[in-house]
Amino acid sequence: MRLYAAADGAVLSVSGSPDSPTARRRLEDRRLECIAADARTPERAFCGTFDRGLFRTADGGDTWHPVGRDVLLESVTSLAVSPHDPEVVYAGTEPSAVFRSTDGGETWTELPPLTDLPSASSWAFPPRPHTHHARWIEVDPCDPTRLFIAIEAGALVTSSDGGETWQDRVPSSKRDVHSMATHMDRPGRVWVAAGDGYAESDDGGETWHTPTDGLRHSYCWSVAVDPGDPESVLLTSARGPRRAHSIGSAEAYLYRRRGERPWTRLDDTGLPTGSGTTRAVLDTGATAGECYAVNDRGIYRTTDFGDSWARLEVPWHGERTTTAGLAVVE
Repeated sequence: MRLYAAADGAVLSVSGSPDSPTARRRLEDRRLECIAADARTPERAFCGTFDRGLFRTADGGDTWHPVGRDVLLESVTSLAVSPHDPEVVYAGTEPSAVFRSTDGGETWTELPPLTDLPSASSWAFPPRPHTHHARWIEVDPCDPTRLFIAIEAGALVTSSDGGETWQDRVPSSKRDVHSMATHMDRPGRVWVAAGDGYAESDDGGETWHTPTDGLRHSYCWSVAVDPGDPESVLLTSARGPRRAHSIGSAEAYLYRRRGERPWTRLDDTGLPTGSGTTRAVLDTGATAGECYAVNDRGIYRTTDFGDSWARLEVPWHGERTTTAGLAVVE
Protein backbone atom coordinates (compact mmCIF):
# COMPACT_ATOMS: atom_id res chain seq x y z
CA MET A 1 0.00 0.00 0.00
CA ARG A 2 1.15 3.52 -0.79
CA LEU A 3 -0.85 6.74 -0.66
CA TYR A 4 -0.41 10.46 -0.33
CA ALA A 5 -2.86 12.60 1.64
CA ALA A 6 -3.04 16.33 2.17
CA ALA A 7 -4.62 16.15 5.61
CA ASP A 8 -4.04 16.79 9.31
CA GLY A 9 -2.06 19.92 8.47
CA ALA A 10 0.59 18.19 6.32
CA VAL A 11 1.28 15.98 3.35
CA LEU A 12 1.21 12.43 4.70
CA SER A 13 3.10 9.81 2.70
CA VAL A 14 1.85 6.42 3.89
CA SER A 15 3.28 3.06 2.86
CA GLY A 16 3.54 -0.54 3.98
CA SER A 17 0.87 -2.97 5.07
CA PRO A 18 -2.58 -1.54 5.86
CA ASP A 19 -2.29 -3.31 9.21
CA SER A 20 1.11 -1.78 10.02
CA PRO A 21 1.70 1.35 7.93
CA THR A 22 4.49 3.89 8.17
CA ALA A 23 4.02 7.59 7.48
CA ARG A 24 6.04 10.73 6.85
CA ARG A 25 4.79 14.28 7.48
CA ARG A 26 6.02 17.01 5.17
CA LEU A 27 5.07 20.52 3.95
CA GLU A 28 3.50 21.40 7.29
CA ASP A 29 4.00 25.11 6.70
CA ARG A 30 2.03 25.27 3.43
CA ARG A 31 -1.61 25.94 2.53
CA LEU A 32 -2.30 22.61 0.85
CA GLU A 33 -4.80 22.43 -2.00
CA CYS A 34 -4.47 19.17 -3.95
CA ILE A 35 -2.50 15.94 -4.45
CA ALA A 36 -1.81 13.75 -7.48
CA ALA A 37 0.21 10.58 -8.04
CA ASP A 38 0.15 7.52 -10.26
CA ALA A 39 0.67 3.80 -9.71
CA ARG A 40 3.16 3.56 -12.60
CA THR A 41 5.53 5.96 -10.81
CA PRO A 42 4.58 5.45 -7.14
CA GLU A 43 7.64 7.23 -5.74
CA ARG A 44 6.61 10.43 -7.53
CA ALA A 45 3.79 12.68 -6.39
CA PHE A 46 2.70 16.30 -6.76
CA CYS A 47 1.20 18.68 -4.22
CA GLY A 48 -0.42 21.99 -5.11
CA THR A 49 -0.46 24.79 -2.56
CA PHE A 50 -2.43 28.01 -2.38
CA ASP A 51 0.53 30.21 -1.52
CA ARG A 52 3.73 28.54 -2.80
CA GLY A 53 2.84 26.91 -6.14
CA LEU A 54 3.59 23.28 -6.98
CA PHE A 55 5.83 20.77 -5.18
CA ARG A 56 7.05 17.36 -6.35
CA THR A 57 8.59 14.37 -4.63
CA ALA A 58 10.58 11.68 -6.39
CA ASP A 59 11.43 9.60 -3.32
CA GLY A 60 8.07 8.57 -1.94
CA GLY A 61 7.45 11.73 0.04
CA ASP A 62 10.69 12.00 1.95
CA THR A 63 11.66 15.26 0.24
CA TRP A 64 9.59 17.76 -1.75
CA HIS A 65 10.91 20.41 -4.11
CA PRO A 66 9.21 23.27 -5.98
CA VAL A 67 8.67 22.85 -9.72
CA GLY A 68 7.22 25.05 -12.41
CA ARG A 69 7.94 28.31 -10.60
CA ASP A 70 8.81 30.06 -13.86
CA VAL A 71 5.42 29.31 -15.45
CA LEU A 72 2.79 28.17 -12.95
CA LEU A 73 0.74 30.57 -10.89
CA GLU A 74 1.17 30.79 -7.12
CA SER A 75 -2.10 29.02 -6.33
CA VAL A 76 -2.31 25.47 -7.73
CA THR A 77 -5.80 24.17 -7.02
CA SER A 78 -6.05 20.92 -9.01
CA LEU A 79 -3.78 18.23 -10.44
CA ALA A 80 -4.10 15.15 -12.63
CA VAL A 81 -1.67 12.58 -14.01
CA SER A 82 -2.78 11.20 -17.36
CA PRO A 83 -3.86 7.54 -17.14
CA HIS A 84 -2.34 7.09 -20.62
CA ASP A 85 1.15 8.47 -19.94
CA PRO A 86 2.55 9.14 -16.45
CA GLU A 87 4.83 11.83 -17.85
CA VAL A 88 1.81 13.94 -18.82
CA VAL A 89 0.60 15.99 -15.83
CA TYR A 90 -2.04 18.73 -15.70
CA ALA A 91 -2.27 21.54 -13.16
CA GLY A 92 -5.18 23.92 -12.59
CA THR A 93 -4.82 27.26 -10.87
CA GLU A 94 -6.51 30.31 -9.40
CA PRO A 95 -7.35 32.40 -11.37
CA SER A 96 -8.73 29.66 -13.61
CA ALA A 97 -6.11 28.33 -16.00
CA VAL A 98 -4.75 24.91 -16.97
CA PHE A 99 -1.08 24.02 -17.51
CA ARG A 100 0.43 20.84 -18.92
CA SER A 101 3.77 19.08 -18.48
CA THR A 102 4.90 16.28 -20.80
CA ASP A 103 8.09 15.43 -18.89
CA GLY A 104 6.85 14.50 -15.45
CA GLY A 105 6.65 18.01 -14.11
CA GLU A 106 10.02 19.40 -15.19
CA THR A 107 8.63 21.97 -17.62
CA TRP A 108 5.17 23.42 -18.02
CA THR A 109 3.12 25.12 -20.74
CA GLU A 110 -0.12 27.03 -20.28
CA LEU A 111 -2.98 25.73 -22.40
CA PRO A 112 -5.26 28.18 -24.27
CA PRO A 113 -7.18 30.44 -21.85
CA LEU A 114 -10.29 29.05 -20.21
CA THR A 115 -11.47 32.59 -19.62
CA ASP A 116 -12.10 33.10 -23.34
CA LEU A 117 -15.26 30.98 -22.95
CA PRO A 118 -18.56 32.91 -23.06
CA SER A 119 -19.64 31.78 -19.57
CA ALA A 120 -16.45 33.05 -17.92
CA SER A 121 -17.97 36.41 -17.09
CA SER A 122 -20.33 34.63 -14.65
CA TRP A 123 -17.69 32.55 -12.83
CA ALA A 124 -17.12 33.41 -9.16
CA PHE A 125 -15.96 31.58 -6.03
CA PRO A 126 -18.36 32.67 -3.24
CA PRO A 127 -15.77 33.19 -0.45
CA ARG A 128 -13.69 35.29 -2.86
CA PRO A 129 -16.24 36.40 -5.48
CA HIS A 130 -13.72 38.46 -7.41
CA THR A 131 -11.97 35.26 -8.57
CA HIS A 132 -12.47 31.56 -9.42
CA HIS A 133 -10.29 28.51 -9.95
CA ALA A 134 -9.95 25.12 -11.65
CA ARG A 135 -11.15 22.83 -8.86
CA TRP A 136 -10.80 19.44 -10.62
CA ILE A 137 -9.16 17.97 -13.72
CA GLU A 138 -10.27 14.58 -15.06
CA VAL A 139 -8.60 12.83 -17.99
CA ASP A 140 -10.83 10.30 -19.77
CA PRO A 141 -9.21 6.85 -19.26
CA CYS A 142 -10.58 5.72 -22.63
CA ASP A 143 -9.47 8.78 -24.62
CA PRO A 144 -6.26 10.72 -23.85
CA THR A 145 -7.51 13.78 -25.73
CA ARG A 146 -10.69 14.24 -23.69
CA LEU A 147 -10.41 16.45 -20.62
CA PHE A 148 -12.98 17.63 -18.09
CA ILE A 149 -12.25 20.79 -16.10
CA ALA A 150 -14.39 21.91 -13.17
CA ILE A 151 -14.42 25.66 -12.54
CA GLU A 152 -15.35 26.65 -8.99
CA ALA A 153 -17.77 28.08 -9.40
CA GLY A 154 -19.49 28.45 -12.70
CA ALA A 155 -18.86 25.72 -15.24
CA LEU A 156 -17.83 22.22 -16.18
CA VAL A 157 -15.89 22.66 -19.40
CA THR A 158 -14.48 19.99 -21.70
CA SER A 159 -11.87 19.48 -24.38
CA SER A 160 -11.77 16.85 -27.13
CA ASP A 161 -8.23 17.68 -28.28
CA GLY A 162 -6.11 17.58 -25.14
CA GLY A 163 -6.79 21.16 -24.12
CA GLU A 164 -6.00 22.88 -27.40
CA THR A 165 -9.61 24.10 -27.52
CA TRP A 166 -12.35 24.22 -24.90
CA GLN A 167 -16.09 23.59 -25.04
CA ASP A 168 -18.23 25.65 -22.68
CA ARG A 169 -20.71 24.27 -20.17
CA VAL A 170 -23.88 22.63 -21.44
CA PRO A 171 -27.29 23.52 -19.96
CA SER A 172 -27.77 20.24 -18.07
CA SER A 173 -24.34 20.26 -16.36
CA LYS A 174 -23.63 21.25 -12.78
CA ARG A 175 -22.10 24.69 -12.13
CA ASP A 176 -20.17 23.97 -8.89
CA VAL A 177 -18.35 20.68 -9.50
CA HIS A 178 -15.95 19.61 -6.76
CA SER A 179 -14.77 16.23 -8.06
CA MET A 180 -15.28 13.75 -10.88
CA ALA A 181 -14.72 10.07 -11.58
CA THR A 182 -14.42 7.95 -14.72
CA HIS A 183 -13.97 4.21 -15.30
CA MET A 184 -12.14 2.23 -17.97
CA ASP A 185 -15.02 -0.25 -18.22
CA ARG A 186 -17.61 2.46 -18.92
CA PRO A 187 -16.47 4.59 -21.88
CA GLY A 188 -18.30 7.92 -21.94
CA ARG A 189 -19.55 7.71 -18.35
CA VAL A 190 -18.64 10.58 -16.00
CA TRP A 191 -19.70 10.85 -12.35
CA VAL A 192 -19.83 14.29 -10.71
CA ALA A 193 -20.01 15.50 -7.10
CA ALA A 194 -20.99 19.18 -6.99
CA GLY A 195 -22.09 21.84 -4.57
CA ASP A 196 -25.34 21.99 -6.54
CA GLY A 197 -25.87 18.22 -6.43
CA TYR A 198 -24.89 14.93 -8.00
CA ALA A 199 -24.92 14.14 -11.73
CA GLU A 200 -23.89 11.52 -14.29
CA SER A 201 -23.23 11.60 -18.02
CA ASP A 202 -23.23 8.63 -20.40
CA ASP A 203 -22.03 10.54 -23.45
CA GLY A 204 -18.80 12.19 -22.36
CA GLY A 205 -20.45 15.27 -20.88
CA GLU A 206 -22.80 16.18 -23.72
CA THR A 207 -25.87 15.62 -21.54
CA TRP A 208 -26.36 15.02 -17.82
CA HIS A 209 -28.96 13.40 -15.56
CA THR A 210 -29.33 13.59 -11.78
CA PRO A 211 -30.33 10.36 -10.00
CA THR A 212 -30.91 11.59 -6.45
CA ASP A 213 -33.55 9.21 -5.03
CA GLY A 214 -32.47 8.55 -1.42
CA LEU A 215 -29.80 11.25 -1.41
CA ARG A 216 -30.82 13.58 1.42
CA HIS A 217 -27.70 15.78 1.43
CA SER A 218 -27.19 17.69 -1.79
CA TYR A 219 -23.87 19.48 -1.20
CA CYS A 220 -21.65 16.78 -2.69
CA TRP A 221 -17.87 16.71 -2.39
CA SER A 222 -16.12 13.47 -3.36
CA VAL A 223 -17.16 10.63 -5.66
CA ALA A 224 -15.53 7.23 -6.27
CA VAL A 225 -16.44 4.24 -8.44
CA ASP A 226 -15.65 0.64 -7.49
CA PRO A 227 -12.60 -0.52 -9.51
CA GLY A 228 -14.34 -3.85 -10.06
CA ASP A 229 -17.90 -2.64 -10.63
CA PRO A 230 -18.73 0.59 -12.46
CA GLU A 231 -22.31 0.30 -11.25
CA SER A 232 -21.27 0.88 -7.63
CA VAL A 233 -20.61 4.49 -6.54
CA LEU A 234 -19.62 6.12 -3.24
CA LEU A 235 -20.36 9.78 -2.52
CA THR A 236 -19.64 12.13 0.39
CA SER A 237 -22.06 14.98 1.03
CA ALA A 238 -23.54 17.40 3.54
CA ARG A 239 -26.40 19.92 3.72
CA GLY A 240 -24.17 22.84 2.77
CA PRO A 241 -20.60 24.14 2.78
CA ARG A 242 -20.49 24.97 6.49
CA ARG A 243 -21.64 21.44 7.36
CA ALA A 244 -19.04 20.02 4.98
CA HIS A 245 -15.95 22.07 5.82
CA SER A 246 -16.31 24.05 9.06
CA ILE A 247 -14.97 22.10 12.02
CA GLY A 248 -17.33 23.72 14.52
CA SER A 249 -20.50 22.91 12.56
CA ALA A 250 -19.43 19.83 10.55
CA GLU A 251 -21.98 17.13 9.74
CA ALA A 252 -21.09 15.09 6.66
CA TYR A 253 -22.22 11.70 5.40
CA LEU A 254 -21.32 8.82 3.08
CA TYR A 255 -23.76 7.41 0.51
CA ARG A 256 -23.62 4.47 -1.90
CA ARG A 257 -25.60 3.71 -5.04
CA ARG A 258 -25.63 0.42 -6.93
CA GLY A 259 -27.07 0.24 -10.42
CA GLU A 260 -30.41 1.99 -10.71
CA ARG A 261 -31.28 1.54 -7.04
CA PRO A 262 -31.73 4.54 -4.70
CA TRP A 263 -28.86 5.97 -2.71
CA THR A 264 -28.26 4.39 0.70
CA ARG A 265 -26.63 6.28 3.55
CA LEU A 266 -23.82 4.26 5.11
CA ASP A 267 -23.73 4.85 8.88
CA ASP A 268 -21.94 2.91 11.62
CA THR A 269 -19.51 1.25 9.24
CA GLY A 270 -16.26 2.30 10.92
CA LEU A 271 -15.87 5.51 8.94
CA PRO A 272 -16.80 8.52 11.11
CA THR A 273 -19.77 10.41 9.69
CA GLY A 274 -22.49 12.67 11.03
CA SER A 275 -22.20 15.43 13.61
CA GLY A 276 -18.67 16.69 14.21
CA THR A 277 -17.15 15.12 11.10
CA THR A 278 -16.04 16.96 7.97
CA ARG A 279 -16.66 15.60 4.47
CA ALA A 280 -14.29 12.82 3.46
CA VAL A 281 -12.16 12.72 0.33
CA LEU A 282 -12.25 9.36 -1.47
CA ASP A 283 -9.89 7.51 -3.78
CA THR A 284 -10.05 3.93 -4.97
CA GLY A 285 -7.40 1.27 -4.62
CA ALA A 286 -6.28 -1.28 -7.19
CA THR A 287 -8.65 -4.16 -6.41
CA ALA A 288 -12.40 -4.62 -6.57
CA GLY A 289 -14.17 -3.09 -3.57
CA GLU A 290 -11.08 -1.24 -2.31
CA CYS A 291 -11.45 2.44 -1.44
CA TYR A 292 -9.75 4.87 0.94
CA ALA A 293 -11.27 7.86 2.71
CA VAL A 294 -9.63 10.67 4.65
CA ASN A 295 -11.31 13.32 6.79
CA ASP A 296 -10.42 15.28 9.91
CA ARG A 297 -10.46 12.07 11.99
CA GLY A 298 -7.97 9.95 10.03
CA ILE A 299 -7.40 7.71 7.03
CA TYR A 300 -9.71 4.73 6.48
CA ARG A 301 -9.83 1.75 4.12
CA THR A 302 -12.64 -0.50 2.91
CA THR A 303 -12.34 -3.69 0.86
CA ASP A 304 -16.09 -4.19 0.45
CA PHE A 305 -16.78 -0.75 -1.01
CA GLY A 306 -18.26 0.85 2.04
CA ASP A 307 -19.85 -1.86 4.14
CA SER A 308 -16.99 -1.75 6.65
CA TRP A 309 -13.98 0.53 7.17
CA ALA A 310 -10.77 0.18 9.19
CA ARG A 311 -8.66 3.13 10.33
CA LEU A 312 -5.01 3.15 9.30
CA GLU A 313 -2.91 3.49 12.42
CA VAL A 314 -0.69 6.35 11.35
CA PRO A 315 0.43 9.18 13.67
CA TRP A 316 -2.35 11.76 13.74
CA HIS A 317 -1.74 15.19 15.24
CA GLY A 318 -5.41 16.09 15.46
CA GLU A 319 -5.05 19.18 13.27
CA ARG A 320 -8.76 19.91 12.78
CA THR A 321 -8.40 21.00 9.20
CA THR A 322 -10.38 19.84 6.18
CA THR A 323 -8.69 17.38 3.86
CA ALA A 324 -7.30 18.83 0.63
CA GLY A 325 -6.51 15.68 -1.34
CA LEU A 326 -5.87 11.95 -1.49
CA ALA A 327 -4.01 9.83 -4.07
CA VAL A 328 -3.73 6.05 -3.73
CA VAL A 329 -1.00 4.49 -5.89
CA GLU A 330 -0.49 0.92 -4.58
